[in-house]
Amino acid sequence: MPGRKPVSAVVLTVALSIILGTTCQAIAQDTKTPYPNMASLDQYLMPDRDSEIALARTAAPESISRDAKILVLGPHGYETAVEGKNGFVCIVQRSWTAPPDDPDFWNPKLRAPICYNAAAARSYLLRPIKKTELILAGRTKAQMVDAIVAAIDKKELPPMEPGSMCYMLSKQGFINASAGHWHPHLMFFFSDADPASWGSDLSGSPVLAANDKWEHVTTFMVLVRNWSDGTPDH
Repeated sequence: MPGRKPVSAVVLTVALSIILGTTCQAIAQDTKTPYPNMASLDQYLMPDRDSEIALARTAAPESISRDAKILVLGPHGYETAVEGKNGFVCIVQRSWTAPPDDPDFWNPKLRAPICYNAAAARSYLLRPIKKTELILAGRTKAQMVDAIVAAIDKKELPPMEPGSMCYMLSKQGFINASAGHWHPHLMFFFSDADPASWGSDLSGSPVLAANDKWEHVTTFMVLVRNWSDGTPDH
């Protein structure tokens, strides 16, 4: 299907299959990437809190995001900006929630609006929140990876709760330097699932998969026709 190549960044904390061996190799090759190191914190923060709230809401249709809890990025991690009442949580993820070997891992321009349902907010969302806290506390990429792996092993970060999913329908997002806002899509999170069980990545299948083995998470992505504002994706 032309034009549907999956993104390689944020999401898809999500869009590449990663094993620890290749992760270590990628970390060693950081100096060859366009963004080899973390930029200054102010480049990742959005100075206008209301603008970040509005951008986070574009992740899902207004009927969902208007009653969602909204988190915004502060100097030490994500903070609650708006209390919700429907169980959904919308945030704008930054570059370090991408796979560790992604060339945009430190790209300060990335803004990925995502809106998680209640199941994903209780399970998957804890991971990007933890990654963010570690990075803003000064941990290196390798230290962040080690800490996440340890937290998963100790059950401090739980497995995926049944029914975990999120919306990524923002036409205003910037997922990575090569794909821009990519395509509107839904994501479904499972712990160590078999991508073949959904027929993902097969010819004619509308389902894409990322099998992040180091995090024990399989993410299925399904493209949809329209952005959150109702306009079609061409």
